[in-house]
Amino acid sequence: MPTVSVKRDLLFQALGKTYTDEEFDELCFEFGLELDEITTEREQISREQGDCKASGASEVVLYKIDVPANRYDLLCLEGLARGLQVFKDKMEAPRYRRVSPASGEPQRLLVTPETAAVRPHAVAAVLRDITFTQERYDSFIELQEKLHQNVCRKRTLVAIGTHDLDTVCGPFTYTAKLPADIHFRPLNQTQEFTAVELMSLYKTDSHLRHYLHIIEDKPAYPVIYDSNGVVLSMPPIINGDHSKISLKTKNVFVECTATDLTKAKIVLDMMVTMFSEYCAEPFTVEGAEVVSPDGSTYMYPELAYRTETLSSEFINRKVGINESTERIAGLLTKMCLRSQPTGAGDQIQVEIPPTRSDVIHACDIMEDAAMAYGFNNIPRTTPGTYTVANQYPLNKLTELLRQDLAAAGFTEALNFALCSQEDITDKLRKKLCETRAAHIANPKTAEFQVARTTLLPGLLKTIAANRKMPLPLKLFEISDVVLKDETKDVGARNSRRLCAVFYHRSPGFEVIHGLLDRAMQLLEVAPARGTGYHIQAADDSTFFPGRCAEVFVCGVSVGRLGVLHPDVIQRFELTMPCSALEMDLEPFL
Repeated sequence: MPTVSVKRDLLFQALGKTYTDEEFDELCFEFGLELDEITTEREQISREQGDCKASGASEVVLYKIDVPANRYDLLCLEGLARGLQVFKDKMEAPRYRRVSPASGEPQRLLVTPETAAVRPHAVAAVLRDITFTQERYDSFIELQEKLHQNVCRKRTLVAIGTHDLDTVCGPFTYTAKLPADIHFRPLNQTQEFTAVELMSLYKTDSHLRHYLHIIEDKPAYPVIYDSNGVVLSMPPIINGDHSKISLKTKNVFVECTATDLTKAKIVLDMMVTMFSEYCAEPFTVEGAEVVSPDGSTYMYPELAYRTETLSSEFINRKVGINESTERIAGLLTKMCLRSQPTGAGDQIQVEIPPTRSDVIHACDIMEDAAMAYGFNNIPRTTPGTYTVANQYPLNKLTELLRQDLAAAGFTEALNFALCSQEDITDKLRKKLCETRAAHIANPKTAEFQVARTTLLPGLLKTIAANRKMPLPLKLFEISDVVLKDETKDVGARNSRRLCAVFYHRSPGFEVIHGLLDRAMQLLEVAPARGTGYHIQAADDSTFFPGRCAEVFVCGVSVGRLGVLHPDVIQRFELTMPCSALEMDLEPFL
């Protein structure tokens, strides 16, 4: 959950009321939030960086509030105060409007075909005649950063640019150029750089270096120009210094470039609705025209309202209350969802504003009704059905075996469920087609390319990492492997396995064989052909020729044991003989 840090006194001023810490904590709970911490800037810096760094820091009280991850409208003081005021019936939810500019001609953003290979989408809007104070300006910048970290997925999906419209001249052009052909003075710099030089400059920047990977491998970089060739921004990295906003800025041009158009529309709506209250005409946003590469023209922001109809019976049944249709409509209105009975039975028409992109289904509306009613006010009821819980049989068997195998002198290991392709093929002297492995589509590292099909590589790597420990090394693991299975709806299945290894100066086959006998004793399987278990010689490229056996239970093969092949031992960087046992546990249920 994102945490929003707001100054207590500013928040209370916006709410028009002063609360004690306990009262505000209760208010947050009622609204579905959590007051996580009460601190000061000085205390925060002192805790994170030490007392010497905290000298001179502010003593203003800060409230740190945990906000649901999908409530983008609560990520700044403006949205938070607005939501709480509507909740407390101190104001009506505002109606946001897109208006035409007084000049008649909207600002235009032309998108060229070159952007398709980098960030193909763009949206824009204008906040006209806005008034900034230091607190409003700080909140404006902080909201951009919160959105970048949240819905924008660290600028990979959307990047926000805000510019002083009075310093640039439209129409604007969003294009992509070779890095060497892009020249401009970036934000807070005193000289011009090419895009190539900027990427080198920001590799050591603690903030911006995290975003360089988004475009650094692209042949062309996205860039936005005004009609005079002035660079507004190079998204998603940095804005130009020429058009930076300040406390004196009166007209703000907001642009969002994106790989996901839906997210871009949501982000633009959030930016302009939150701060349109500071415009000369509150809650109005000047539209901007975006011309796509195919010549199609779109007006943004959309600020789209939509309506949903649902019954009060649905909400009463799901929440566990018994309220009238009018009462439920009033509850939803408190959550910024203007609602009214339709007059047709118990149907309620709910209007969803552009700030509530989190409302997707009827259950989201029901959740808001429950929140407005008060979770503590919902009557306690006894469930209509009774169930008795018990442990999942396979897990119960696993836990019992773990304890007894440890009592037998073996140490349990726990390894990753993913491994490299080489671990289950070349190192075990197997071919890839024999493994039935599920492959990771876009692995981030060579160590995690496939889901493991055997537990043996993990144990052998554990031994390799602990070779300095006293011998013998006796390890076991009981965990799942993943095997391809076309009969399953997902194309693969989990299989619970037991694997054990014995590593010493001598192979110790008899130790592993003894562990097998002990495991079968615990599983109450007698040593007998046909009705119990038995082993018989087998050939397996992972094991030494003539030193491998297959384990059968009631005539069905459940695993193998033997002395590992010297090539396998060498490929896992081991130097001594090793015996291993691996078998499937699911047939014993």
